[in-house]
Amino acid sequence: MAALRALREADLPAASALTGSFQWPHRPEDWAFMHALGQGLAVERAGKLAATGLLVPYGEEAAALGMVSVAPELQGQGLGRAMMQGLLDLAGSRVVGLYATQAGEKLYRQLGFATLGAACQFQGATFTTTLQPLPDGERVRPTGRSDRVAIAALDRAATGLDRSMLVNALLKTGTAVVLDRGGAPAGFAVLRRFGRGQVIGPVMAEDMVGAKALVSHFLNLTPGQFIRVDVVEDSGLAPWLAALGLSDAGRVLHMVRGAAPVPTGPARRFALAGQTFG
Repeated sequence: MAALRALREADLPAASALTGSFQWPHRPEDWAFMHALGQGLAVERAGKLAATGLLVPYGEEAAALGMVSVAPELQGQGLGRAMMQGLLDLAGSRVVGLYATQAGEKLYRQLGFATLGAACQFQGATFTTTLQPLPDGERVRPTGRSDRVAIAALDRAATGLDRSMLVNALLKTGTAVVLDRGGAPAGFAVLRRFGRGQVIGPVMAEDMVGAKALVSHFLNLTPGQFIRVDVVEDSGLAPWLAALGLSDAGRVLHMVRGAAPVPTGPARRFALAGQTFG
């Protein structure tokens, strides 16, 4: 039986090394960002970190689950299932969402998760930069303090979740821009340091034209830098990103345990804040 304990700040370098053994790009700094927003669990074997998992609560109604990893030499011993059960116990009655690799899909289905959609990871340092034209009266501009409430509202409308704690952390850590329509925010995107380079996400907009304008704004600021974008599969952005030269690095399933959150729109999610956060 796996003995679960709380993941501690002192564990984060070891957590980064463990997930790095699967070619996951999370630096200790990335783990620290996630850990500050969530509740982590760990398993030790012979004094070494053997398994990890993280739950990020979104209010009292929902949570995101991720970073479930088990040391390769200990796989097949039930540690993954024990970790998942521990995280679900932390979640309580919350609806729980996650992004599943092919390796984890079977276990997640056994634990009551159902597929809601998918996301595709695009990345690379060689890409074409181009400005996306916008209709008259619209522009991409830097965020100001007065935009914070509107950005949180846009995120909630697009996801159906109260992610205000995550949004505030992203705005504090990253660089954000809004799609201004007639003087009011109609969408937003964030660029932040992550893994091998930087990640663009989340990206929230009312239509593909706005989403492309937000993404291309950051691509134009980062030529030659390694960029990652995790796009919602049915967003329509995947062919465009591929045409710009970013590589398709794989697909993950969006799975949910419980009644799926209902977005209220008109803004919708085009790219994730990260596979851990959704």
